[in-house]
Amino acid sequence: MAIVAQVFMGIGVFFVVLGALGVLRMPDVYNRLQAGTKATTLGFLSVLLGVAVLHPLWIPKLSIIGLFLLLTAPISSHNLARAAHRLKVPCFIACVDQLAESRREDS
Repeated sequence: MAIVAQVFMGIGVFFVVLGALGVLRMPDVYNRLQAGTKATTLGFLSVLLGVAVLHPLWIPKLSIIGLFLLLTAPISSHNLARAAHRLKVPCFIACVDQLAESRREDS
């Protein structure tokens, strides 16, 4: 069981490092949010799964931590992206602003 736990934790660490590299390497705030949120959430959940395999008595606490992470990471990422959009932070690549287009249609 220790080998399975180490594999899950290794995969988790890989995704967390990949997410950190994505935050450093991506060109604009929107891509950085995407890389940071998706990869690190998957990485932390994998680490939690590895710890759960190693320590089965901790599963209720780890489940609560995982649920909290699954609920808060996308919400915080969405709010940061919305704040960046309101501050008119530009995209690196030409992108279509569907939010601005929907506001024009409503008026």
